[in-house]
Amino acid sequence: MKLLLAEDEKELSNALVAILKHSSYTVDAVYDGQDALDYILTSEYDGIILDIMMPGMEGTEVLKEIRAKGISTPVLFLTAKSEIDDRIKGLDLGADDYLTKPFDMGELLARIRAMTRRKADYAPNNLSCGNLSLDRATYELSTPEHESIRLVGREFQMLEMLMENPGRVISVDTFMDRIWSDGEADVNVVWVYISNIRKKLTLLEANCEIKASRGVGYSMIVKA
Repeated sequence: MKLLLAEDEKELSNALVAILKHSSYTVDAVYDGQDALDYILTSEYDGIILDIMMPGMEGTEVLKEIRAKGISTPVLFLTAKSEIDDRIKGLDLGADDYLTKPFDMGELLARIRAMTRRKADYAPNNLSCGNLSLDRATYELSTPEHESIRLVGREFQMLEMLMENPGRVISVDTFMDRIWSDGEADVNVVWVYISNIRKKLTLLEANCEIKASRGVGYSMIVKA
């Protein structure tokens, strides 16, 4: 499970990263709001931990930007601000939880587990793009005109990421981090899997396609 931690106090950030990694999370750490926004827009996370008072852009502004772009990744505010009005503002902007400093690490880990569980609970069973449907329970890909095709595990994971984020470019590095996190595969494996998925889309006569953005990554779009 991959988290983004945006915290400008570097000593605290380093300590949090060490504890989160020890708890089996993959963590990207940034130290200002603009970097946090850039990372969120170019990577896929299971949860985001945002400080409110950061250089570059405040955490509330980062949250406002990502929610406006339709990014629903769970967000936990981690901040020294404890006033009720600040909590209400953060929650009204779309934050999932709010924890004030100083805090207990056990409580932070429990809150992260809770917000990432809620994301899984609310995930729809089926994803769609044009006439294409992906069943998350059975790994079956289908269109109304054809019988379904069952995807193998990593094909399913890749297509799920693309269909969860229609039109959004997902980098090769993101695929590698989330699907081949053991580091044993070469980056060319991404192209091989994309090629296999494209063949299945053709067999199903899907009216959406996987578009390559040269040197950047891949996105799922409806054909023009």
